[in-house]
Amino acid sequence: MTVSNLTSSPAATGSLAVALVSGGLDSLVAAARAREDGHRLLALSVDYNQRHRVELAAAARVATMLGAERHVVLPLDLSAFGGSALTADIAVPKGGVEPGIPVTYVPARNTIFLSLSLGWAEAAGARDLYIGVNALDYSGYPDCRPEFIRAFEGLAELATKAGVEGERFRIQAPLQHMSKADIVREGVRLGLDMGVSWSCYDPVKGADGEDLHCGLCDSCRLRSKGFEQAGVVDPTRYA
Repeated sequence: MTVSNLTSSPAATGSLAVALVSGGLDSLVAAARAREDGHRLLALSVDYNQRHRVELAAAARVATMLGAERHVVLPLDLSAFGGSALTADIAVPKGGVEPGIPVTYVPARNTIFLSLSLGWAEAAGARDLYIGVNALDYSGYPDCRPEFIRAFEGLAELATKAGVEGERFRIQAPLQHMSKADIVREGVRLGLDMGVSWSCYDPVKGADGEDLHCGLCDSCRLRSKGFEQAGVVDPTRYA
């Protein structure tokens, strides 16, 4: 487990919030919203042996940029279960965003990650959990839907000492009803360097040895389309 102690900015003087920081664009903007809402930030990333492990380096950049008080990278090898193109020897689709639930879906991933966030939040005295799920421009994952977020919030009340004692946990999903273009615009409004984030599921090595976005997986296509539709210059390097 990697733990970085970072200096929070003077603007963060309120209560603690735990933000899931994958290194992706959505989690960057969601965590930045936590800061804008006045919270001091605890950033949680999960090293689940994902094939796009480069996103963990992006997560570290995001945590640093946002002044997280702590950034925990928790090892939890979901490749032991498999069942996804992100954790098993299954090809990442490159033919375009398709309807239905794609093979890049990781079984119960957001349930697992929010459970970890909830555990840290209760231990740290935080009551707000931020997650960058989106129910409009996304790949059809069932654990990105508003009904999932509502259900998990109810579970948090039932499953914790704090909840039983009447302290409510709030699952904050500020991007839930935004298009990817809206998320890009929100990043601009927040003054974020969105080039530090990483979206690609199947990185490609460039001639200089640097990791590049493949440009063809669902996540790359959604990212590129978001910048284009927002009319914002895309800082991403695609293969």
